[in-house]
Amino acid sequence: MSFNKIIIIGNLGKDPELRYTPQGTAVCNFSMATNEKRRDKSGDLQDITTWFRITLWNKQAETASKYLQKGTQVYIEGRLKLDEWTDKDGNVRQTLDVTGTDMQFISSGRSDDYSDSDNESYNDSDNSNEFSESDSSDSKQASQTNDSPTTPADDDIPF
Repeated sequence: MSFNKIIIIGNLGKDPELRYTPQGTAVCNFSMATNEKRRDKSGDLQDITTWFRITLWNKQAETASKYLQKGTQVYIEGRLKLDEWTDKDGNVRQTLDVTGTDMQFISSGRSDDYSDSDNESYNDSDNSNEFSESDSSDSKQASQTNDSPTTPADDDIPF
């Protein structure tokens, strides 16, 4: 038995590109970057960026194309493949390709869209391909009108 699974939380490097196969299957591609800080030999802090090429299929592809954009932070789970290719100058290059099986929105990269607390999730591991959307502005308005900024009285505390 073997197992190939990767989990990435990072930011989109470009807007998603949606296309359809001749059979009508949706395919979405985008680049995604993860960042970490490491100290080099001299002790200076260095930013390390790792780039991934993400491929999503079917309804998941259409959802990503509709809601994601450059700068959006997203959680991707999928299978990793290392692709080797030769560029136009004859140099051998490598690309980390991920075929996504699960996607969760963490942020939109825009202030007028989803906030960090309005996470959305989409899983493409089966054929049911259900995606639950909520209008974040309606839920924010509801929470603002229903939550009062008052502190509870001593009688309201359950302990």
